[in-house]
Amino acid sequence: MLQQTQVKTVLPYYAKFLKEFPTIKKLAAADLQKVLKAWEGLGYYARARNFHRAAMIVVRDYGGVIPEEAEVFRKLPGVGDYIASAVLSIAFNVPHAVVDGNVKRVLSRLFILDEPVNKSSSYRLFKDVAQKLLAPEDPGKFNQAVMELGAIVCKPQNPLCGRCPVSSFCDAFRLEKTAQYPKRLKKKGVPAYHLAVGVVYKNGRVLITQRKPEGLLGGLWEFPGGEIKEKQTPEAACVDRIKEAANLTVEVEAYLTRVKHAYTHFKIIMDVFSCRYVAGRVKLNSAVGFQWIRLKDIDTYPFHKANHKFFNLLKPKN
Repeated sequence: MLQQTQVKTVLPYYAKFLKEFPTIKKLAAADLQKVLKAWEGLGYYARARNFHRAAMIVVRDYGGVIPEEAEVFRKLPGVGDYIASAVLSIAFNVPHAVVDGNVKRVLSRLFILDEPVNKSSSYRLFKDVAQKLLAPEDPGKFNQAVMELGAIVCKPQNPLCGRCPVSSFCDAFRLEKTAQYPKRLKKKGVPAYHLAVGVVYKNGRVLITQRKPEGLLGGLWEFPGGEIKEKQTPEAACVDRIKEAANLTVEVEAYLTRVKHAYTHFKIIMDVFSCRYVAGRVKLNSAVGFQWIRLKDIDTYPFHKANHKFFNLLKPKN
């Protein structure tokens, strides 16, 4: 849960998740929709899907016991170098150094490393430096200490150098260059996509569709719609995209709101409309499932956060 996510954000989810799935066997036996619902709002939903798949493999192939061997553990779904190093060092005392954003920042300042922290090819350098520093007798505590140092003291802006336990060893602090590190490559602008989405009412129910199980927001539910084409009004796009996505003819009755939401590599502007079903039977294009639900039951389905931003505007209709 913690990769690319702040501890304070994760804590309430962690408690809820453990209550729902207290053991690997419980998680492995759970329906994926239930897992996604418990994860709802955290983002990075591929992690939830991989976690669920990994639990099933551990139960099926290893008797519910997490394998300690690095080469075996690394084969589990969603396990990369960061996850493997963190789990194996903290849980099993295996001497693998963890490298995340916080660790990179600490190392950059300690040794005034000029390699950009957001350049993929520089990962090996940071990994090698971290591995050389690692305390092999207690790698788990060492890794957690360096990560915490970066998160709490060696902050990106205004680091608390006066409270830092290693400031006397820090080259950036000694040379008064703390603000110049870590180095980063300048990112390109984040693309924005303009979407139109419709809440389609039919006989007191609304239509929701389910995304494919893999890929962005895989397995989650949403209201149908799509991208607004050039020179097309949002209202016309809403009608056209619902026809393309679900084979339904609808009529826009009212404009509900505009939602803005940012993902890791792009952002969306979403115009939301209340629509009346006119004709047709649902025939899905890219979605893999659909339901006509009563609004009172909407909380039983896992939705991505952009849809949650207009739930409070939805009203039941007869």
